[in-house]
Amino acid sequence: MAIIGYLIRRILTGAVVVWLVATLAFFLFFARPVITVARQLAGRAATPQVINEVISNLGLNQPIMTQYWHFLDGLLHGNLGYSYFTQESVDTMVKQDLPPTLSLVVGGVVLWLIVGLSVGIISATRARGPFDRVANVLVLIGLSMPTFVIGEFLILVIFVPLNQHGFTWIDTGYSGPSQGLVKWAGHMLLPWITLAAVQCAIYTRLTRGQLLDTLSEDYIRTARAKGLSERRVVFRHGVRAALTPVVSQLGVDVGTLLGGVVITEYVFGLGGLGQVSVQAVFQDNLPVIIGFVILAALFVVVANIVVDFLYASLDPRVRIT
Repeated sequence: MAIIGYLIRRILTGAVVVWLVATLAFFLFFARPVITVARQLAGRAATPQVINEVISNLGLNQPIMTQYWHFLDGLLHGNLGYSYFTQESVDTMVKQDLPPTLSLVVGGVVLWLIVGLSVGIISATRARGPFDRVANVLVLIGLSMPTFVIGEFLILVIFVPLNQHGFTWIDTGYSGPSQGLVKWAGHMLLPWITLAAVQCAIYTRLTRGQLLDTLSEDYIRTARAKGLSERRVVFRHGVRAALTPVVSQLGVDVGTLLGGVVITEYVFGLGGLGQVSVQAVFQDNLPVIIGFVILAALFVVVANIVVDFLYASLDPRVRIT
């Protein structure tokens, strides 16, 4: 029951956050002269007829609080708006562009956690050894390399030579899981590595530092003095405690990835929400901007709710009440 109550409170808090973000976005863009808002909604090249159609369809001549209520009512019914620039609803654009972004984010997160945590744990348990020294050099290289450089490097060194020799499993562009998991993985492998490369370095360094600090704690010495095996001391007591700041960092990183994957999406021609959101900013496509801002807020809220539960399960001092 405590878990259910905690979940309900976190969901309600998240709903308030999304509502505040949506409210701020609405008044930031709509609390201006009607004709200014209509022109932004219709697009730069809109004719006076289209502008009048926007004013009529959206009720922009109505009081601002009436417009605000209609805006919230649309959001509650899953309506993120309509883009007159692209002549399609924002909901349709999200359905088309969300799969590439989710595929990239989920695969990249799994990859950087597996590699980053593994290397960080081994480096901490073999501190100042050959493996640790090599890992530190690779971490510095990973932190120094911009994402687009890594992506272009992988295309030049891996994709181009393989395709020249007739090996076409690894490819660019996006192919969804519905077209086959093997084909999907082939299209996403290089983008996953690109997205994960820098994050692997960050999580390796964070895990190593936290685990080294944890292994010097008094309770770790006590566990060793009781005769527990080194493996149990490290993984049962050390790693579990060291992962709490890693989980906190994960919540921040995953929550901000929705708008941060645009470079990887662009380099590999995946499409996706990040690339479309940047195009919307350059096109001054207001409905898409507002819809993606709200979607990004929802993404951050969900990621942090999941992280809160992981944090509570890792740290016995945290109570779900």
